[in-house]
Amino acid sequence: MSFLEAFRIAFRALNANKVRAALTMLGVIIGVAAVILLVAIGTGVQDEVTGAVEGLGSNLIFAFPGDFEGGGGGPGGGLVRSFTLDDSDLLQRRLPESARVVPVFQGPASVSVGNREVRTTIAAGNEYASEVFTADYLGGRDYRRSEVSAAARVVVLGSRVRDELFPFQDPVDQTVDVEGLRFTVIGHVAAQGGSLTGDQDNQIYMPITTAQRIYGTDEFSTIVINVEDAGDIESTQRQVRQILQGKFGDDLSVFTQEQTLGILSQLLGTLTFMLAGIAGISLLVGGIGIMNIMLVSVTERTREIGIRKAVGAKTYDIMSQFVIEAVTLSVAGGAVGIALGWAGSLALRSFAPTVVTAWAVALAFMFSAAVGIFFGVYPAYRASRLDPIEALRYE
Repeated sequence: MSFLEAFRIAFRALNANKVRAALTMLGVIIGVAAVILLVAIGTGVQDEVTGAVEGLGSNLIFAFPGDFEGGGGGPGGGLVRSFTLDDSDLLQRRLPESARVVPVFQGPASVSVGNREVRTTIAAGNEYASEVFTADYLGGRDYRRSEVSAAARVVVLGSRVRDELFPFQDPVDQTVDVEGLRFTVIGHVAAQGGSLTGDQDNQIYMPITTAQRIYGTDEFSTIVINVEDAGDIESTQRQVRQILQGKFGDDLSVFTQEQTLGILSQLLGTLTFMLAGIAGISLLVGGIGIMNIMLVSVTERTREIGIRKAVGAKTYDIMSQFVIEAVTLSVAGGAVGIALGWAGSLALRSFAPTVVTAWAVALAFMFSAAVGIFFGVYPAYRASRLDPIEALRYE
């Protein structure tokens, strides 16, 4: 019997039980759609975070209190000292003059104008922040060294905060209330999108000394150093560690921008594969459903199998027919699942970053076909081993 004839017989058998075939495919459809969707979310988040780190600027070094590299002394690993402005000032004095050291402080805040109020995030730094971090000013300016020294109540608005508080207005020289304190708006920036710390457009920027007064603290948890020459990054990284080790010892982590990207890519890549693995469980369940239905089909068609074997059908012919039926169910379900997963990722794009990759589509499709083959072989083998005389007697 030719392959075309075997396919025709298999298709006719599936067409005779349309509802059962559709319900059998449902498990594969859900599994494949879940794989496509979850991998798209994981890949989208990975691309966005990587882009956010690259978008911060170039030739950056990040310092954090706590031994994140060695696994001890990080968050939850015991008492970890925080940075103070003395630490960033010490770095600025002892590093090469071309280096720019920015202490970074962040915290939630409420900003209001009249009856308009926005929950936002304070992102605070010193006078070098605008030189280190990339941001396009649509109006106004950044805060100055004198304003950092005086803890002046000045603020720069992210695009979303500006649109919420000053729709169709120029916010420069206007006043806003930040946590009940009156601030003067000195500038506003263009839309920047997401970042490591959330939505940059829903942030406000102010001198770090001002933010520390609002929160009643002199501590912060991140120092960012910009190195003018990319060739000096490794030597500057060693200098930063040597300068700060006198206070922090081994409870200190200093990463280059490249190292940070590598760590984040590895973590997010692992997360993406975990999401795909979780979704793959649905495919496994769908495969078991296919095997179950095919076993039922073998039982129902025992007499038909006996007749075909009695008139000369070979074991291979019977086996190939049932394998083709199982693969057809899984591949058709895989194709529908890919379409649904793709559509779902497009629908979610306005809420979360999603990227459908060719390897995810190929993996899902190949896995769905493999599921059909794997779970179709046993029912097909069982059908092919039926004794024709016993099969003909079956009622």
